[in-house]
Amino acid sequence: MTNSATPVLRRALVQGILFTFALGALAAIGFGLTQGWIGVTSSFLGAAIAAAFLGMTAGSVLIAQRFDIVGFFAVVMGTWILKFVLFLVAIFLLRDQPWISTFPLFITLIGGVLVSLVTDVAVVAKSRMPYASDVTLPGSTAAPDSTDR
Repeated sequence: MTNSATPVLRRALVQGILFTFALGALAAIGFGLTQGWIGVTSSFLGAAIAAAFLGMTAGSVLIAQRFDIVGFFAVVMGTWILKFVLFLVAIFLLRDQPWISTFPLFITLIGGVLVSLVTDVAVVAKSRMPYASDVTLPGSTAAPDSTDR
């Protein structure tokens, strides 16, 4: 059974990644003009990290909705913890690299997070979701199954 939120989550995922990479291209042009190739690589790396974290969040919810409520929260919370650990690892590994400028990386990463938030809000606001979804009305032949979520 497909959850009614699945198309909205997929649309938010695709649009968020596209807009994040568009932001990365704009930042690469801007920082490339001011800092050269280091600005370009830092901008694209910041956009890639932001897109990866966005993909992990939306992807975890898309995968987790197939499980029961305990499995759902286990997958989502596990992904959040994994994202936190991966963020710390990335920061410590990239901090002293000579081919990275921290300012373009930081600005593009924060911009990517903001772009993903705005995209999520825009997609959800434009979606047409019923007030009560994924329910079976009385008299219907199909009974809801908690394992189909």
